[in-house]
Amino acid sequence: MIATAAGSLSPMSPLEALAAESGGAGASEPIISITPEALDQLRELRDEETDGEKLGLRLGIASVPGEEFRYDLSFEEFLTAAFTDEVRTHDGMKIIIPGTDVELLTGATLDYTSAQGLVIRNPNQPETPSVEGLTNDDELSAEVEALVASEVNPALAAHGGFVTFVGHDGEGTAFLTMGGGCHGCSMSKMTMLDGVQTMLVDAIEAIERVKDLTDHATGESPFYS
Repeated sequence: MIATAAGSLSPMSPLEALAAESGGAGASEPIISITPEALDQLRELRDEETDGEKLGLRLGIASVPGEEFRYDLSFEEFLTAAFTDEVRTHDGMKIIIPGTDVELLTGATLDYTSAQGLVIRNPNQPETPSVEGLTNDDELSAEVEALVASEVNPALAAHGGFVTFVGHDGEGTAFLTMGGGCHGCSMSKMTMLDGVQTMLVDAIEAIERVKDLTDHATGESPFYS
């Protein structure tokens, strides 16, 4: 077993993980945390599988940029993990994280409750989608992103929500998506138009209006489909 901080998984390459189990390289900073309740549930589920001792939990992000996080959890043989995967051992449980998802999962917690089942609490936000025709890498974009980070999202955080700046069209319209507690809420459209738009328009002269690209009825954004 790799010695790590309680409830945490330390990031190492697969080779480092094998070396650590043999007394080699030590642990570094953790990627995610797993509660004791979640570990107990994972062991129970794994042990119901054929050849459970050969299985590890693959934890990856299934959503695409611009969507609220969705996760894929499945058991697979850990010895078949790709070299680019990050494999960890925690109290006898192998965890396999795709290398491409490590950054977006860093700091997340895997928990279990009888009411919710396995749940992932992730402090990170989804990647901003790249949408043809919109600009998100100029001075105006930086100004909008700074305001979103410093004022808009802190205001929405009280409701468990956030907005993500997608880009602007060069004609005064800023495009955003909503996530978290604001996503799917019947009041979220009003929040976007009356709250977020007012904050952006009042503070940034070049922004005249805000468009919400989130489909609140379905919880998806058809703009990206």
